[in-house]
Amino acid sequence: MKKGNMLIAQSGGPSMVINQSLVGAVLAARENKAVGKIYGALHGIQGILDEKFIDLKKESRSTLEAVANTPASALGSVRRKPTPEDCQAIFKVLKKLEIRYFFYIGGNDSAETVHIINEAAQKAAYGIRCFHIPKTIDNDLRENDHTPGYGSAARFVACAIKGDDLDNRALGGVKIDIIMGRNAGFLTAAAALARNEEDDGPHLIYLPERPFTIEGFVKDVQAAMKKYGRCVIAVSEGIADKDGTPILAKYTKEVDSHGNVQLSGTGALGDLLAGIVKEKAGIKRVRADTFGYLQRSFPGIASSSDAMEARLVGVAAVQAAVCDDILSGSIAIKRKATKRYAVDFEVVPLRNVAKETRHVPDEFINKAGNNVTQAFIDYARPLVGALPKCERFAQLKK
Repeated sequence: MKKGNMLIAQSGGPSMVINQSLVGAVLAARENKAVGKIYGALHGIQGILDEKFIDLKKESRSTLEAVANTPASALGSVRRKPTPEDCQAIFKVLKKLEIRYFFYIGGNDSAETVHIINEAAQKAAYGIRCFHIPKTIDNDLRENDHTPGYGSAARFVACAIKGDDLDNRALGGVKIDIIMGRNAGFLTAAAALARNEEDDGPHLIYLPERPFTIEGFVKDVQAAMKKYGRCVIAVSEGIADKDGTPILAKYTKEVDSHGNVQLSGTGALGDLLAGIVKEKAGIKRVRADTFGYLQRSFPGIASSSDAMEARLVGVAAVQAAVCDDILSGSIAIKRKATKRYAVDFEVVPLRNVAKETRHVPDEFINKAGNNVTQAFIDYARPLVGALPKCERFAQLKK
C-alpha cells in the first residue's frame, strides 16, 4: 500500500445529498494511513486547472458533518469535458501536489471525465488511481439500481405533487407540472408516489421513454376530466415525438452549452401544454408549473436512505482506491434480492458508466404510455421513504 495525497471534486448538477458522498470519502480517507493530504478542488476540473483548492484534512468533524447535511455542491461544480491538453495540464498539477488518489463525484458525464483522465494517465504512465463516485437525480447511470440524489429529488417531487393534488381537488380544473428528465423519466415517474386513494393525482404521467402526441394528450385529459372531474398531470421536460424530437424543440430555439434544446429553467413547455388543453379540450381553468432547479437542492426534505447511501458510496470509493488490486472504477449501487430492502456497493469499470445513460424499464410504464405500473411503485418507495400523511373529509365531493 503506497502512501499518497488525495484530491476530490464535484461535477455536474448538484443534489440534496452530494455532500454526504464528499464527507464520507474525506472521513474514510482521514482514517486511512495510505492517504496523506486531502485536497478539495473548487469547481471540478476547472479548479484543478486553476489550482484552486481547500485543505479538507484541516476541517473539523463538526464542520464536515454540517456540510454533509447541506444540499448542493459544497466545493462548487462545473460542466467541462477535458481535452488532451487539459489532461496534460491536470497531470502537472497533480504531480506537483503528489496526488495518488483522485475522486470525482457526479453523473455519467463526470464518469466520462474520470475515464478520460484515467486513460490519459495510463498512457503517460502516471500512477494515479481514478475513481468515480455516482450522483444524479435523473437516476440514469448504467450499472446502478439507483443513484445517490435520486431518492431525495423523487421525495421532493412526490411531496410537491401531493400538495398540488390537494390544491387542485379544492379548486378543480387541470394542473400540469413539468419535472426534470431530458432522456429518462425516473424523476417524473416518482410523482405516482403521491397517490394514496384511487382518485388521487397525478391522473396522467408522461415520460420521455414513450412517444408523445398532442392528439393523445388531449384525449387523455378529456377522459380524466370525465372520470374525476379534474386532472393533475406530471410531465417530463424531455417528452418527445415518435422521431425522438423534444416537443419543446418545435416551439423554442434556446439551447444549452452542449447545443441541446434548453429544457430546464424555462416554463415554455408548461405554457405550451396549458394552451393546448384550453384550446383543444375546451377547459377554462388550466394552470402549469415548472419545478425546475428546485428539485435538486431543496433543504430539509432529503430521503434518509438516500443520504445514508450517498455517504457510503464515498466510503466505498476510498476503500476501493487503497486496495492493491483495484486501480480505477466507478462505485455502483446494487439492490439485494431480499424481501427487505438492502443494497451492496460494487466497483465497476469506468467505461461501463461513462457518457451513456439508461432509461425507465418497460415494465415500469403502463401500456397506454400515460402512467406507471405497480412495479415502479415497489421499486421507488424504499428510496423515497414515508411521505407526509394527508387527510380529507370523505363526504366532500366536487
